[in-house]
Amino acid sequence: MSATGPGHTPRTSRPNASSGIAYEEPLLFERSVEGRVGYQLPRADVPEVDPAELLGADGVRDDLPGLPEVSEVEVVRHFTRLSTWNAAVDLGLYPLGSCTMKYNPKVNERMARLPGFAAAHPMQGDENSQGVLELLHRLGGALAEVSGLDHVSLQPAAGAQGELAGIMMIRAYHRARGEQRTRVLVPDSAHGTNPASAALNGFEVTTIPTGEDGVLHPEPVAEAMAEDVAGIMITNPNTCGIFERHIGRITEIVHAKGGLVYLDGANLNALLGIARPGDMGVDVMHFNLHKTFSTPHGGGGPGSGPVGVKAHLEPFLPSPVVVQRDDGSYGLDAERPQAIGRLHGNLGNVGMAVRAWTYIRSLGSEGLQRCGEMAVLNANYLLARLRDHFHVAYDQPVMHECVLSDRGLSESGVTTLDVAKRLIDYGYHPPTIYFPLVVPGALMIEPTESESLEGLDRFADTLIQIAGEAHETPDVVREAPHRTRHRRLDETRAARRPVLTWQPEQPES
Repeated sequence: MSATGPGHTPRTSRPNASSGIAYEEPLLFERSVEGRVGYQLPRADVPEVDPAELLGADGVRDDLPGLPEVSEVEVVRHFTRLSTWNAAVDLGLYPLGSCTMKYNPKVNERMARLPGFAAAHPMQGDENSQGVLELLHRLGGALAEVSGLDHVSLQPAAGAQGELAGIMMIRAYHRARGEQRTRVLVPDSAHGTNPASAALNGFEVTTIPTGEDGVLHPEPVAEAMAEDVAGIMITNPNTCGIFERHIGRITEIVHAKGGLVYLDGANLNALLGIARPGDMGVDVMHFNLHKTFSTPHGGGGPGSGPVGVKAHLEPFLPSPVVVQRDDGSYGLDAERPQAIGRLHGNLGNVGMAVRAWTYIRSLGSEGLQRCGEMAVLNANYLLARLRDHFHVAYDQPVMHECVLSDRGLSESGVTTLDVAKRLIDYGYHPPTIYFPLVVPGALMIEPTESESLEGLDRFADTLIQIAGEAHETPDVVREAPHRTRHRRLDETRAARRPVLTWQPEQPES
């Protein structure tokens, strides 16, 4: 899509400066002209070697059919133009619920590009990595303090891998005690990775129903909890955007039967400086540095999903761990016989760690608390503005996000998907839709603390206008988007029969 800014109508073509006539820009392969070159390689400073001698005759080809032949300026213009067709958090509100797509401060990028971090080789040895190791050690300590836990590993490369590590440590803990527990409890409102992580560790998943008020209640947990249960996986605030107010009683029930409590830390954004999961009885949790602590998120990564634990799980942390020696220097401790093993080839995604450490140090404890407060305020402000125009799944104060639905639009035939597509016409990336699964037709919106009052109002005004269109001119919404380069795609076919590489057109025979 063409993103010219939230609340503005995007263009799908650009006018010719001389005629004012709009035309479509040809794509890179369509610009190809035989013999046109967009690069210049320096003269080799080593003796020339026949590639066939190194790779074998079968490993060398004489031509590269189908690749475009274009000039440098055409390549630059092509990729710059593509970048302007995308939605991005630097262009406007990115309201994906449960994904915390907040602004990434540019000072984080400058720090991550310091040569001592960006050019450090992961195999250069402890003695030449003291700056990197110190930063990782300090970041682990800061995350432990924020969460109320005792130890943190930065190895996991994403939130899902941190979650997997947490369940691996729960399994290792029980096995070390000679216990063969077979089940894990998971609420029906959980992120999809929760049951997946439990299943990958060989556990049977027992689903616990959410109450009509959108939170987990102690009674169904107590009914399901038995001595064959390894633990419970819980998200707080949960995916309905509500604080799990029974968390203390639930952790007591699980611990009383010898189980452990895993917290999905995806929504920690709302608790920063306000409440600590470790104080609620949580034994292990993962953090999303690429969400809660403002490192870039989306586009396939890299992310970072550190995992924190209470002291009784420390022996099982991924190996090696960063330690501070008696002489004040830093090193890696790999002598950990009960560790679950390595999760990353090296120390984790260090660039993400540098960005997160910069964010924490820039804000300080008061700044982090302010982030949590503003995340909650912004979500409740949007809920207040939209509750008269959309059905509200759980009409009560929320934390970091609010969940609406299309129930009030059913008479018009407009669905949640239609609303999401129509938002694109106004320059917005759609919010998360049809999740959580416990809310039919869900629209899950998380504004984050980054957004200004004016930005929130523009987004709310747009959704209110779309709600009006749904009742007055429903076809306009049902047929959206109207102003993108492509209309509605066959998403089912794309998922089942993806085209992952460009292929030149074959001449007709």
